[in-house]
Amino acid sequence: MISEADIHNARILIVDDQESNVQLLERVLKEANYTSVSSTMDPYAVYELHRQNNYDLILLDLKMAGMDGFQVLEALKEIEADGYLSVLVVTANPGCKLRSLQSGAKDFVSKPFDMAEVLARVHNLLEVRLLHQHARNYAKTQEFLALHDPLTGLANRRLLVERVSQAIIHAKRNNGIMAIVYLDLDGFRQVNNTLGHDIGDLLLKLVAARLVATVRQEDTVARLGGDEFVIAMPYVNSVDGVALATEKIIKALSQPYSIQRQEVSLTASAGIGLYPVNGSNVRTLLKNADTALLEAKRANKNTYRISERASL
Repeated sequence: MISEADIHNARILIVDDQESNVQLLERVLKEANYTSVSSTMDPYAVYELHRQNNYDLILLDLKMAGMDGFQVLEALKEIEADGYLSVLVVTANPGCKLRSLQSGAKDFVSKPFDMAEVLARVHNLLEVRLLHQHARNYAKTQEFLALHDPLTGLANRRLLVERVSQAIIHAKRNNGIMAIVYLDLDGFRQVNNTLGHDIGDLLLKLVAARLVATVRQEDTVARLGGDEFVIAMPYVNSVDGVALATEKIIKALSQPYSIQRQEVSLTASAGIGLYPVNGSNVRTLLKNADTALLEAKRANKNTYRISERASL
C-alpha cells in the first residue's frame, strides 16, 4: 500500500509566473515535509520538465503570460498516454474551475491560498496518483508473468505460440519459410544433482542471456521448462542459414560458464523444424523439431538435426 513516506517523497512541480506565489507554495510544502519540490516560472518549459522527470503532481497556475494553463494542460496530455493527468490547478477566477476539470486537471484550489486546503488537496491527489501507478505497475507485472518465464524472463510457451503463429501467417502470405530450433542442455541434470538447484538456476539464466545475445533481434527465445528452450526464427532465407545460426548457438552455449567461482561446462543439442516442410501449424512444427532434437541427442549430442518429417 501507499505510505505517508511515499506521499511525502513524491515529485512535485510548481508552475507560476509570479515569484511570490512560487516561494509561498515551496515554503508551505517543504514545511509539510514534502522532500522533492521544484518549480518553474516558464510555462513553455513544463512539457519538457515533465517528460524528463515524470512528476507525481503539478501545481499549475492558469493565468500566465504567453502560454496559459489550459495550453499547458493540452501539451501534457501527450505525455500522460494513460489518461491520468495529475494536475492541481491554481486560479483566482472561479469561472475557470469547470473548464480546467474538463481540460484534464484533477482538482483546483483558489487564490488567495487557504494553506490547509492546499495541503489537503495536494495530499489527496498524490495518494490517488501513487495508487494509480501502483495498480498500473501491478497490471503490467501480471501481464508480463502471464507471457514470460519467471526464472529467465524469456518468453513462455503461450507467448511462443503467439509469435510462431504470427510468423507462420507472414510466411504463408509471402510464400516464405520460418524455422523453430528446439534445444536442451546435455548433462544439465548432472549439474543439478552435483552442484545443486541454485547453481542450476543460475546456469539457466546465463544460458538464456547467451541465447538472446546470439540470435537476431526479430527472433523469439522461449523457455518451455527445465532446460528446454525454443527459438522461433521468422523471415528465414534458406535452410543453410538456419543451420549456420544453430551451429553458432550450440557453440555459444558450449563455452564454459563461471558460476560462484566454479567453472561449469556442458554442451547443447538442437532440432530444427521448418515451415512449411515440417509443419503447417505450431503444434506440428514443435513436435517435429522436438523429434529432431532427440535424434541429435542420440548422435552423441552437441550437434543438431533438421527434421525429416513431412508436414501433415
